[in-house]
Amino acid sequence: MSAWPWRSAGYLLTGAVTGAAVLVGLVMSVVAGGVLALALVGLPLLLGTALAGLPVAWLERRRLRLVDGEPAHDPHLPPAAPGLRAWLTTRLRERATWRELGHALLFAGLLWPVDALVLTAGLLLPAAVTLTPLLMATTGDGREAKIVKLWTVTSWPAAFGAALLGIVLLALGTYLLGVAAGARAGLTRLLIAPREDQLDARVIELTQSRVRLVDAFEAERRRIERDLHDGAQQRLVTLTMTLGLARLDAPPGPLADQLAWAHDESGRALQELRELIHGIHPQVLADYGLEAAVADAADRSAVPVDVDLRLPARLPASVEAAGYFVVCEALANIGRHSGASRARVAGGHRDGRLLLEIHDDGRGGARAGAGSGLTGLADRVSVLDGRLTLSSPVGGPTLLRVEIPCAP
Repeated sequence: MSAWPWRSAGYLLTGAVTGAAVLVGLVMSVVAGGVLALALVGLPLLLGTALAGLPVAWLERRRLRLVDGEPAHDPHLPPAAPGLRAWLTTRLRERATWRELGHALLFAGLLWPVDALVLTAGLLLPAAVTLTPLLMATTGDGREAKIVKLWTVTSWPAAFGAALLGIVLLALGTYLLGVAAGARAGLTRLLIAPREDQLDARVIELTQSRVRLVDAFEAERRRIERDLHDGAQQRLVTLTMTLGLARLDAPPGPLADQLAWAHDESGRALQELRELIHGIHPQVLADYGLEAAVADAADRSAVPVDVDLRLPARLPASVEAAGYFVVCEALANIGRHSGASRARVAGGHRDGRLLLEIHDDGRGGARAGAGSGLTGLADRVSVLDGRLTLSSPVGGPTLLRVEIPCAP
């Protein structure tokens, strides 16, 4: 036999008892607060009445486990600072607190009598009818018995017939208890732990975790850049210098030719390593910010670039890194594919957003997914809740616009 009817009965029974206790507590709190409203102690009592929904909701979230397999989350946020005052301020400003107070009032005024009524109709009355033979045998002279004080049974066949009827009613009552408990639990969850709030909390947590991952990724990039700059690059510089000195001291011949080749190769490797380090996280971006880094990227571009970028002193590191690499990739695409004679990078920080616009006078026709790297740029910007838009009609010009929310 399923445990659902018993769990439903337990849920409704505890609801009736708890609701009656909540009603008594609220009445006492309101009466005491009204009598002492002009005294100093009246304010704490009234404040306690306003927060009365908190313990009731805490208990209800645990009672829901009887009939609801999904845990009911606590919608309250942690206080911004330690201490009673911060806790009270946070709670009184939350919608969940007032929603739980409304639930407590509804619970005390309406829900618990309904719980008691359903429990009586679905369990107690059918059980009383089922026990009619036992009642007839243990009361009076064994010739009659009253069924729930309404009907009188005067014979044993009628008593056993009533017992069979009670069993049928008890079976039907279990379904009534299940339906009522399910509806009651659904209403309770809607009032004190709505799934929409839980979904919002999950979205917020995912957003925060995504920001933490981006920050961790940027920190790891800077660590790799620093290790390459201070480790492998310095060793390669030393090797290049050593090969250069050996090349000067070597007499003409095959050995000198091999040393010259090795010296040239080490120089090219050093140059490639410097470009790699610069691509990972340029030092100018870390030291001076996005505006200086974009100006540096424009100086190194194959196409002449005008820069009109006006930013606050610094932006968040993850935003600066994303904006920088968008500009670098866009300028690289312009140099490789657009056939443009000139490009322009403009933007600034307005309304809590970093705005970047990269414009060129090339042939246009740029499309995401066509080998231009725009899909990767859009993904990188979207990680920061940003947006990338592209206007590139055939024949040009091309305008790439990036918006990333951030605070200076």
